[in-house]
Amino acid sequence: MTVQDSAEPKPAAETKPALPEKKPWQRLIGENVRLVAIALFIAIVVRLFVAEPRFIPSDSMRPTLAIGDRLLVEKVSYRLHPPQPGEIIVFQPPPLLQKYGYPASQAFIKRVIAGAGQTVRVSQGQVFVDGEPRAETYLREPPRYEMPAVSVPAGNLFVMGDNRNDSNDSHVWGYLPEENVIGRAAFRFWPPDKFGPVPQPPVLQIKTADSAAALPSAGAAAGAAAVGRPSSGNVPAAAGEP
Repeated sequence: MTVQDSAEPKPAAETKPALPEKKPWQRLIGENVRLVAIALFIAIVVRLFVAEPRFIPSDSMRPTLAIGDRLLVEKVSYRLHPPQPGEIIVFQPPPLLQKYGYPASQAFIKRVIAGAGQTVRVSQGQVFVDGEPRAETYLREPPRYEMPAVSVPAGNLFVMGDNRNDSNDSHVWGYLPEENVIGRAAFRFWPPDKFGPVPQPPVLQIKTADSAAALPSAGAAAGAAAVGRPSSGNVPAAAGEP
């Protein structure tokens, strides 16, 4: 007598149907979407922390920068050290300009003339810093206004446009808080014939025997607002979005 196995036969394992292979155009679209997302992320990071493009819509930085020039503004160096005299910076409008209606998002561009603790005055077409006349070969023309000596407070800068007689700058609205600085105008990429680094001439003082004696005492000027004859056009040098 034979004994039969009572176990039922096991059903064959079910196999899942294979997913249809993506067509070449579908793979291409997926890869492009990923590339665009990565590029967008990198662009946002670079713009926030490294550099951003700006353009010049006014004449107040002539002859160094002209209307329509497009610049790259770098943001790294001022994380390591404060802006230096002679450098061209892009910044958000100071509190006084915002009070008069300039939006905080609007950017301006000027040249740093002096930093905290330095004294500035304008007399007879010449800018004096700490009693020494500044050699400024980059000016369109000498300033045609007088400004009494002022002492730059801690944490602030004194900035002016190279087109001194058509620039709405520190001689009109006062000091610029360092915290408002966006970055340094480092590179001009338009127009093509001016392609290259933004000129940064060395800061030179014209040494004279009596220049220091001609300067009013810093104590008398400390805390005074930077006042003078407003420029005729009162046109700010703004660094706009491209």
